[in-house]
Amino acid sequence: MSILPGIEISRFRKADHDILPIFVQRWSPRAMSAEPIPPGDILRLLEAARWAPSSYNEQPWRFLYARRDTPHWRTFLDILLPANQVWAKHAAALFLICSKKNFSRNNQPNIVHTFDCGSAWENFALQGAHMGLVVHGMAGFDKDKARKDLKIPDTFDIEAMIAVGKPGKIDDLPEHLRGMDREPSGRKKVSEFAAEGAFPGSFA
Repeated sequence: MSILPGIEISRFRKADHDILPIFVQRWSPRAMSAEPIPPGDILRLLEAARWAPSSYNEQPWRFLYARRDTPHWRTFLDILLPANQVWAKHAAALFLICSKKNFSRNNQPNIVHTFDCGSAWENFALQGAHMGLVVHGMAGFDKDKARKDLKIPDTFDIEAMIAVGKPGKIDDLPEHLRGMDREPSGRKKVSEFAAEGAFPGSFA
């Protein structure tokens, strides 16, 4: 399985331990075709996010989105930094994730709201990979502009933006981005980020 035609992920990525294949198959290319995706597919992505775990089942994540060729599209695209606009303009939809900072039940600070929001993003990304979609998370956007233009209250932190679309042609990307779409990135060995017991010096 590969998100982008002509790229066999198994050539570049191999799990060292027995896991579900979807974890290795999910990656973040940029080439998208600008084709629309059905509203039902967007709901499938959000349904996957819905089932993420969270502290006290708070579900602090909130997803805002715009589909291309709709009145909201330009607003979302303009929030991105120019370096991301050059390729994300070919997405079928753009999403922004924010998270509620306090618990709804008692208004006390939820110190893991960002952590929990990341769980929802991962569910969303894995569902997209399963559907054969390009799903690419982004930190390169103007948070102040996002808050103002999308009317996000101060009780929420703005976390990330996501571009979603059908796979496109690598050669349609700007030249400086094409290399990153030709080879899915690798990962550190488990021994480089996990240790039994105290924090080892090798992690520094």
